[in-house]
Amino acid sequence: CSGEALPADLVDACHRALPATIRNLYGPTEAAVDVTHWTCPRVAATSRVPIGYAVPNTRCYVLDDALEPVPPGVSGELHLGGVQVGAGYHGRPDLTAARFLPDPFSRLPGARLYKTGDVCRRLPDGALEYLGRTDHQVKIRGFRIELGEIEAALAPLPAVREAVVVARHDAPGDVQLVAYVVGPDPAGPVEPLRRALAETLPDYMVPAHIVVLVTLPLCPNGKLDRARLPRPAAGGDTTRRVAPAGDLERRIAAIWCEVLGVDAVDATVSFFEAGGHSLRLMQVHRRLCDALAIEVPIVTLFRYPNVRALAAELGAAPVAVGSGVASADRAARQRDAAARMRAARGPAR
Repeated sequence: CSGEALPADLVDACHRALPATIRNLYGPTEAAVDVTHWTCPRVAATSRVPIGYAVPNTRCYVLDDALEPVPPGVSGELHLGGVQVGAGYHGRPDLTAARFLPDPFSRLPGARLYKTGDVCRRLPDGALEYLGRTDHQVKIRGFRIELGEIEAALAPLPAVREAVVVARHDAPGDVQLVAYVVGPDPAGPVEPLRRALAETLPDYMVPAHIVVLVTLPLCPNGKLDRARLPRPAAGGDTTRRVAPAGDLERRIAAIWCEVLGVDAVDATVSFFEAGGHSLRLMQVHRRLCDALAIEVPIVTLFRYPNVRALAAELGAAPVAVGSGVASADRAARQRDAAARMRAARGPAR
């Protein structure tokens, strides 16, 4: 597993379901991707999954602001050295100078350290444990995102007086971007804001939810109280929700609700606007094929992303003809795979 922090509960769930060994990898693109490794034990000793030990030809330093090593157990910023550290950012000499530093621990001429921005500490066995970021950067489904960029895109919009964007962890193993805005109309629609963001930001930076507030919650000292930012209501705008109509729409909507963890969804709202993402859409695809006993190309769910459009396409398309056989074939393959796995494990003890 690599790309973002690995939740301990996900490791536990995989160990319960699979006989496989799970390894956690860590590393930024600036240092040739993966630079540490950790084999996850079946009995976890900590609520955090360590990122482990450096791979060959790599050096990992946990340093303070003066670039001095911190003692084991003390948090500091992770710096990377070795042959795989990149030359810098193309066309960005200022950013290169800030993140790629001369390596004071190397005797090689021109050796440099990469300043990761990740906060870590060393465990008693020497393994590294990831604790978070030094800035407002987050990583969601492999994409590195600067929350301030999204806030800067929201601020100039006429319907926004204040804006703050956070990455919420409301479901185990699932991180979503949520924007909280204060505007002149607390009951105003959020879709114009979402469309405006989509014109200037890539899809992965458009928040899954936009929540309009009368005021942002503040601490007694006047700073933002992030702990009091409300959890967004998933499944679309409840005040303007269009209920599914017809059996097929209701069956699709039921699958959406199950995957999104909500009670109801708007039949005209995109799956992604309702809080979904591509990994959840894969879950919808699998359950939809099983529930309807048909083979639906995954691209169909991207082309028709709301319940009403998808139901109309599935109702009109010939994809369901003979697809019960395909579903039966898939079930047979799954049974064969399970039998092979049981055989590989050997007799029960």
